[in-house]
Amino acid sequence: MQSLKLQFWFLLPTIALTVCHHSQVAQASGFALSEQSVKGLGNAFTGGAAVVDDASTIFFNPAGLTELEGSSVQGGAFYIAPTVRFKNQGSSLFNGTPLSGGEGGDAGVNAVVPNLYANWSVSDRIKLGIGVNVPFALTTEYESNWVGRYQAVKSQLTTININPAIAAKLSEQLSIGAGVNLQYANAELSNAIDFGLIGLSAGLPTQPQSADGFVKVEGNDWSLGYNLGILYKPDNNTRLGLAYRSAIIHQLRGEADFTVPTAAAALTQRGAFTDTDAEAELKLPDTLSLSIYQKVSPKFALMGDVTWTNWSRFDKLQIDFDNPAQSSTVQPQNWRDTIRVGLGFNYQVLEQLTLRAGIAYDPTPVKDEYRTARIPDSDRTWLAVGASYRPSDSLSIDVGYAHLFVDDGSIEQVSRAEGSLRGKYENQVDIVGVQLNWSF
Repeated sequence: MQSLKLQFWFLLPTIALTVCHHSQVAQASGFALSEQSVKGLGNAFTGGAAVVDDASTIFFNPAGLTELEGSSVQGGAFYIAPTVRFKNQGSSLFNGTPLSGGEGGDAGVNAVVPNLYANWSVSDRIKLGIGVNVPFALTTEYESNWVGRYQAVKSQLTTININPAIAAKLSEQLSIGAGVNLQYANAELSNAIDFGLIGLSAGLPTQPQSADGFVKVEGNDWSLGYNLGILYKPDNNTRLGLAYRSAIIHQLRGEADFTVPTAAAALTQRGAFTDTDAEAELKLPDTLSLSIYQKVSPKFALMGDVTWTNWSRFDKLQIDFDNPAQSSTVQPQNWRDTIRVGLGFNYQVLEQLTLRAGIAYDPTPVKDEYRTARIPDSDRTWLAVGASYRPSDSLSIDVGYAHLFVDDGSIEQVSRAEGSLRGKYENQVDIVGVQLNWSF
């Protein structure tokens, strides 16, 4: 039996990597993913650094591992259904000619986002754990002939994070924890190119919007980060948690594939717009969370938190091409840091049944003047409910639901080559989660 357990722990990252392969949607502000625990979903991911409900504390605060008894494995999945709709308000070429095309349809992409966690005890004071999760992800995809096709068609980022962790109980009141994050990132960006306009500028007999081409850039990378946590219990009813997740830099390396229409084929003979290797630097933010968990009565508990995210690291989106005839593309982002706040509660109806609810305000890092079609982000308010049912001492089932009310966001993305995309976005998100926990 012990041999089988050891084999399971070694296989765990491989199993989770396979499960996480298709995770593609971001629902926290920017392109961060909060979806790491279904119990947390029921509280709108409020108080995560202090709640310590299960092994997902590896992500939220590794010091919380000291509060878990024995060993356990949990697996969860979230079905995320975003709606991203653009309303055109006078988009045009640089000379004022209206841009042709529709409004892009629903650019939100539904997805299933899984995660997997496990923990076990080395001793009464030393605990170990491992998590495999998706901390950052993004997918927007418009109809290929939409009015903003020169700015964006598909934008996709997927990360897979392997997070082993260790925690130590220094006293009955104080615990510390630390983890390592081995992270894989894969990105794909695509958009149309107005070769009619480019050809006209180069002396070819073409007209703007008459000879569209296409470019798709893909790249990937592995990188390292870390996470740290402190958990303090002044008494048996109160927990205070402080958790930090480090910034990570990915040097994405891949290739750019160009599709050039026949009318503009002469441009490739000059060396530009030919398939080439490409690279881009992706700066992912660090975060700092302060949480409190307060048991008000034997059945009722409150939780709250404040989370700072260092989004100002994401100042530009730049793609460099190995082909010297192809100029780098640079899109300013100039994001700002954000502070997310939330409040939640748990109510234990029966010994086997706990109900949850939560509300959170999650401001966008995107400034109005820098909103882009690739990431048309806006402030969002979370309303969430959930429940946990424990049919036996070793098994529990969690469910959760959240609706995100996303503020309308205006956009005026201007470029001499791509024209001016003017309009507003109307977005919303629904999230459903299911999770199983097995203790042994």
